[in-house]
Amino acid sequence: MSSLDFIPAHNLKSLESLHLGSNHISSIKLPTNFPTEKLKVLDFQNNAIHYLSKDDMGSLRHATNLSLNLKGNDITRIEPGAFKSTVFQSLDFGGTHDLLVIFRGLQNSTVQSLWLGTFEDIDDGEISSSVFEGLCEMSVESINLQKHHFLNMSSNTFHCFTSLQELDLTAAHLRELPSGIVGLNNLKKLVLSANKFENLCQINAASFPSLTHLYIKGNMKKLALGTGCLEKLENLRLLDLSHNDIETSDCCNLQLKNLSHLQSLNLSYNEPLGLKTEAFQECPQLELLDLAFTQLRVNDAQSPFQNLHLLKVLNLSHCLPDTSNQHLLNGLPALQHLNFQGNRFPNGNIPKTNPLQILESLEILILSFCDLSSIDQQAFARLKIMNHVDLSHNRLTSSSIEALSHLKGIYLNLASNSISIIPHDLLPILSQQRTVNLRQNPLDCTCSNVYFLEWYKENMHRVEDIEATLCANPPFLRGVRLSDVTLSCSITAVGIFFLILFLLLFTVALIFAVKYFLRWKYQHI
Repeated sequence: MSSLDFIPAHNLKSLESLHLGSNHISSIKLPTNFPTEKLKVLDFQNNAIHYLSKDDMGSLRHATNLSLNLKGNDITRIEPGAFKSTVFQSLDFGGTHDLLVIFRGLQNSTVQSLWLGTFEDIDDGEISSSVFEGLCEMSVESINLQKHHFLNMSSNTFHCFTSLQELDLTAAHLRELPSGIVGLNNLKKLVLSANKFENLCQINAASFPSLTHLYIKGNMKKLALGTGCLEKLENLRLLDLSHNDIETSDCCNLQLKNLSHLQSLNLSYNEPLGLKTEAFQECPQLELLDLAFTQLRVNDAQSPFQNLHLLKVLNLSHCLPDTSNQHLLNGLPALQHLNFQGNRFPNGNIPKTNPLQILESLEILILSFCDLSSIDQQAFARLKIMNHVDLSHNRLTSSSIEALSHLKGIYLNLASNSISIIPHDLLPILSQQRTVNLRQNPLDCTCSNVYFLEWYKENMHRVEDIEATLCANPPFLRGVRLSDVTLSCSITAVGIFFLILFLLLFTVALIFAVKYFLRWKYQHI
């Protein structure tokens, strides 16, 4: 489409979203009398729009808090005053080469979110500090400058960013930030992911005293945490340091010094970390801790999480901790969600005494891919309020179901295990659960498993993944859905007749045999 004249304006009085991306439109001017009073989203991305005039913007004068997407158009000119006194929820000029045009054109406007990032297939030229002078003449809360090069960044580069709340500098080729940056004292959220820092202190965190959210993930070089690099960020609530190849033998009190208000910490996908007792003593307010795919070396036979009394979510998936350490998870009275996926227990068994027993507030437990072959009947006895248990992708047989007998109304995932026959006495445990998943188990569809097959058909409302719950035995039923199997395991009327006849004949024969034996014995007295 190259024109907007075809749009039937009289039928669109309640229109909230209009998406016109990937066409050949050259002007955003809407038809006369087009209803924009309720319009919230207007998407013109990847068109042929290079010029924005006052007349174009005038057609949007009745829209309030509009999100306008002009990504991929490469705006080369904006008529002075085109955006004067306008208020936008968001403006997206992604892929525009000349940012100076944008900042000059947006003078005297108010924008909550301004997206000015560029992309992999666009030559991202260097931008100088003078480009941002136009920000002094407008109000903006959030700016994204993804993938831009900064030429001679100085402490004065951001002096027009005084009203800024969020700044995204993802993949901006940064090796360090200058100290004493002016203009970012009110910044709440800073994204510095996919850059080239070598040490955490190179971000000069003291320049952002009001920061509550800091993201430095996927750094292009191995990142050293340093000592106290973030201690000036007393208000920090969220810190994401994932995918950075971080490695240290003594984590994390020195590195997280003075972050007493931190609530969420992500150290996943890093190199091995050594944890001592109370390794997160500097962050007693933590509610979420993610250490997934970061090998943990717990140096003491105690818990590194002892002081985290408010922690609700803990991700230890594929961390390979020592599960024979009975104190590993001590000190977590409020923990509700534990992801323990991919960790091993000695001999593939969870015994009666195990590090999970202490977590009496636990509601969600994930133990998939743990190479489990058995679970002691009392292994989860103290975990009485769980409502979600994932035991998928292990080697468990039906005998392990008994460990869940005290739980009711839970989501139970037993997919991809070694369950073939489920005895009659274990079916009540499945019946008392909200949802059960048994897909990809070698389920037996013979009369040996008839009680389970009957239960299955009567309880299909509580079974998940019915299409993938298939028979494995006998061979001629392999791959058939359990819901489609009909067995005849009872004795027919003809069978009963022959059975009775056989018993009668057997009884008569037995009587004659006894008489014959007594007669023979009498004759040989």
